[in-house]
Amino acid sequence: MLRRTALALAATAALLGAVPLAAQAQSGPAGPVPPPIGVPGLGAGPGLGAGPGLGGAQDRLTVTVREAGAGDGTYELRCRPSGGDHPDVRGACGRLAELAVEGQDPFAPVPRDAMCTMQYGGDATARIEGTWRGRSVDASFTRTDGCRISQWDRLVPVLPSTGS
Repeated sequence: MLRRTALALAATAALLGAVPLAAQAQSGPAGPVPPPIGVPGLGAGPGLGAGPGLGGAQDRLTVTVREAGAGDGTYELRCRPSGGDHPDVRGACGRLAELAVEGQDPFAPVPRDAMCTMQYGGDATARIEGTWRGRSVDASFTRTDGCRISQWDRLVPVLPSTGS
């Protein structure tokens, strides 16, 4: 009985950790999020072109990763058009585009009231700074609990897979 309750709580916490991130796509500490990409009339499709209101500005992000193993370093990632020295420019830009189509803000922090599983995913840390979809980005990532592990994993290959 106790084991079943613990499993149910872990599953619920994992779901609750994912739902607030999607809910925060409408607005966050940095203000309103640009409309989802790929929605007719609201932005560019999977071709990653600039959408209305973005003035043709490209996405330019600096990704700094520490304690993740082989993925450690500081990388430049440019999307729309793609470029930079990120290890997987095409995959990273594609992932960010997918999240935009889903209406998710990939850089939104984990909500303070989120119920997260108490698990540890390692010492890896990351910081992403720059401009994405016409707005400023300054986000930090860790793997210190279930919500933050899920947040990190949702951004692979922008952030390296840690294998844990």
